[in-house]
Amino acid sequence: MPAESSTAPAAAPLTSARKNPTSPAASPVAAPSPAARVRVRWLLALALAVAAFNLRPAVAALGPQLDQVRGSLHMNAGVAGLLTALPSLCFALVGLAAPHLARRLGPAVTVCFGMGAITLGVAARSFAPNSAAFLLLSALALAGIAVSNVLMPVLVKRYFPDRIGPVTGLYSMSLALGTSVAAAVAVPLTSALGGGWRVGLGVWSGAAAVALVLWLAQAAMLGRDGAGAPSAHAPRIRITRSPTAWLLGVFFGLQATAAYATMGWLPQIFQDSGISATESGLLLAVTMAVGAPLSFLIPSLAARLPHQGPVAAVLAACGLASYAGLAFAPGAAPWLWALLLGIANCAFPLVLTMIGLRSRTSEGVAKLSAFVQGVGYLISVPGPVLIGVLYQREHGWHGALALLAGLMAVQLVLGLRAGRPRQIEDEV
Repeated sequence: MPAESSTAPAAAPLTSARKNPTSPAASPVAAPSPAARVRVRWLLALALAVAAFNLRPAVAALGPQLDQVRGSLHMNAGVAGLLTALPSLCFALVGLAAPHLARRLGPAVTVCFGMGAITLGVAARSFAPNSAAFLLLSALALAGIAVSNVLMPVLVKRYFPDRIGPVTGLYSMSLALGTSVAAAVAVPLTSALGGGWRVGLGVWSGAAAVALVLWLAQAAMLGRDGAGAPSAHAPRIRITRSPTAWLLGVFFGLQATAAYATMGWLPQIFQDSGISATESGLLLAVTMAVGAPLSFLIPSLAARLPHQGPVAAVLAACGLASYAGLAFAPGAAPWLWALLLGIANCAFPLVLTMIGLRSRTSEGVAKLSAFVQGVGYLISVPGPVLIGVLYQREHGWHGALALLAGLMAVQLVLGLRAGRPRQIEDEV
């Protein structure tokens, strides 16, 4: 895979065998067997996938039950609005601290703390007595998600430099599955458990607890690997001076805007065209479900290419075609529009792959990931709100869909430029 092998050495930094073999401390350590290295890498890949599964249920399971939560906690509209904006704000602001934490503690230990915060926050908020407590505990869970969001590409770069595409695809697929499963089963699961929204939301802490146990084992095995000052061989990176970092940041923000607009408004678009609420829900499920297999395939394909721009262009073209169909003939081929939009939303795993390919070191990937996601999530905050304002003002979807199409066209151009084979170290 030329796009990967040119940026990273062969993967073996999972044990103390990577220390300097001439140092006295390293001499008594026997090199692990190839079979042992393979087992360790498989266990880490499994831990990454399980962690990724838990990066969205805290958000996706809340949406279908938000009305119940508001009624039970007497939550006013202002607090509810803050709650819906909280994920993007936490992902942007808290995620910026992830590289610093990873340097001090090591990325594996930091993700372990992230899984702990998700487990505690999701479990504890199901007992929240009021809106303020619910908001605070949700922020705790989202902080854990934010830190883990940033460090997933870092862990892939550090421990799988020869498999960036497949492993990014693995955890991207798991993240998509966690999102779609939580959104799809939140209400039926709550009804089956018969415990109201508190049980329906709190039950997801069990999945997070499984991830926490796996990452406690990883933290014990990997310890503070990667903690401390950056390597003396690594150049000091001023990430804000990198044009590629800004291209990826804005690209990330535009794809997140499209994704949030889809999740928030696609059923309403279909219902306004005369499609039933039940079928509209199924159409949204199709849009979300198509992302799971493609989230696995696209990173592997993109990592093999010297230029990822054509992949970004194809995804954006699918989005533009879907917006045109939704604007002018939403009821003519709704399943096609939903499918095309699901393909377009796979720009998310693509940009995660590009983050891993655009730096030579895991320290560089950490800075790039934090910057891109921080800038991107901040850009995405006003998007769904603006779509709602345009819809309410026009009592229709042409203006909102024209805006989304315009943003998608910009995303296409940015993807073509960000996909060029560049390294941020060469730019700064």
